[in-house]
Amino acid sequence: MTKTKYGAVAALIAGVCLAVSLGGAEKPQREFALQANLDGFWSLFGRDAKLATVASGFGFTEGPVWDPEGFLYVSDEEANKILRVSMDGRKEELLSLGDPDGNTYDRQQRLIDCASVLRAIIRVDRQGKYEILAERFEGQRFNSPNDVVTGPDGALYFTDPTLDLPAGQKQELPFQGVFRLDASGNVALLTRELSQPNGLGFSPDGRRFYVDDSKQRNIRVYDLTPEHTLTNGRIFGEEPGEKGEGVPDGMKLDQAGNLYVTGPKGIWVWDPAGHHLGTVVLPEQPANLAWGQADYGTLYITATTSIYRLRTRAHGFVPYLAK
Repeated sequence: MTKTKYGAVAALIAGVCLAVSLGGAEKPQREFALQANLDGFWSLFGRDAKLATVASGFGFTEGPVWDPEGFLYVSDEEANKILRVSMDGRKEELLSLGDPDGNTYDRQQRLIDCASVLRAIIRVDRQGKYEILAERFEGQRFNSPNDVVTGPDGALYFTDPTLDLPAGQKQELPFQGVFRLDASGNVALLTRELSQPNGLGFSPDGRRFYVDDSKQRNIRVYDLTPEHTLTNGRIFGEEPGEKGEGVPDGMKLDQAGNLYVTGPKGIWVWDPAGHHLGTVVLPEQPANLAWGQADYGTLYITATTSIYRLRTRAHGFVPYLAK
């Protein structure tokens, strides 16, 4: 997530985030387009691919998770709700919660949410009841958990920037970090070197770990050790853009290891070697995305006030389903 509602909204968004998302009603929308930089882009998208709207009328959408029953879990940060969204556009409230953000399923396909106001990682059951899995590191409260992914070891990996400290609450952790939460509730710091850690993901073989830095507008990659630590951090790619065009945020990978990372004007597509294959330009600025449908060949995209879907030639890598 790159949007905040606490305190000086305009100043924060102008500095780092999706200013275009707040002005969508006043600015003309962009037109959907598939912009290829390299021919490999067309192995992932049909030239005649069409963007469809699943639902609209949201405040600010984030954290899509596909459920095999045929719906999406989606966070609406302005409405302060986690919703079930059907493919016919119907919305059903699961939970009312202050500023829910990124979501994933764990290995048992239980919903995990980054709860910004609670400053915690929570697990939500299908009746909308939640329990806190972690809210502190070394006795200090998290800043604002932002995005989360299930790792190859079954642990939860999440980012904790300072984007959305609740009103009246002070920063306790003196840094912005990337963390690992295991099944026993133990929290380990993986890195604190990013200026504003946001979206994150694993390569299909579980050997590489990606995380983007919204402030620096880049994507970093690390090697994951057998001890579940990160090593050999380096810059994987840069996503420069003009003010208000968007920054690196949510990311997903396909089964071939290609990355799909939200960024300026839409979704930037990268091959595993770090080549920018092309960009999916979207009408509204996206914050996150998820693979869905039975073959996980459709991208579901949370983009400001709407949810879109785009059929691809790729098939998604879904970490919580990986064996």
